[in-house]
Amino acid sequence: MPDDAEPPPYDALKRIIESVLFVADSPVDVAFLARIAGADVLWVDEIIGTLAAEYQTRGLRIQRNAAAVQVVTAPETAPYVQAFLGIDENQKLTHGTLVVLTVIAYKQPITRPALERILGKSCEWQVASLKARELITEVGRASAPGRPYLYGTTFRFLEHFGLEKPEDLPPLPEIELVRAVDSGASQEEDDAAEEERPE
Repeated sequence: MPDDAEPPPYDALKRIIESVLFVADSPVDVAFLARIAGADVLWVDEIIGTLAAEYQTRGLRIQRNAAAVQVVTAPETAPYVQAFLGIDENQKLTHGTLVVLTVIAYKQPITRPALERILGKSCEWQVASLKARELITEVGRASAPGRPYLYGTTFRFLEHFGLEKPEDLPPLPEIELVRAVDSGASQEEDDAAEEERPE
């Protein structure tokens, strides 16, 4: 859109944003959306919020993670969408991997050494498994010696747990996280051994 062109009216801009998000096959940066629509970022952000509210009663949802946004199917429709796509919904995360994912989700961004200090054991396999499932990703590097990777959750994580944004995670008091780690310690070892066993 030319730089000197007038921004589209609100209703037209809303249709533009909805259409672009619908056809996008990956998250779209909000600033990029504003640029192609020829509108102010704050205005685009407001429209995204309006769409998210409207979608609450429909089969779609707006997901946000940092400065990116995407349209996904509603979590309550997941069994039907999975059946249509032929996805095996029985491929569940083990307890040990869920504990690692929980710590990452609530402490992100976090390095593997910091994660292992919290858990009191190695979690290399679980981190690799979560990366392979695209539930976590490298979001930068820490300034610590060796500049270890920082990990955070992904859009697939939000989809998997039916969330619209990371801030939708329920509150988790520190004591509950400690209990979850403590009670899952021996279970994590069993899970890792089970998962590493060749099929």
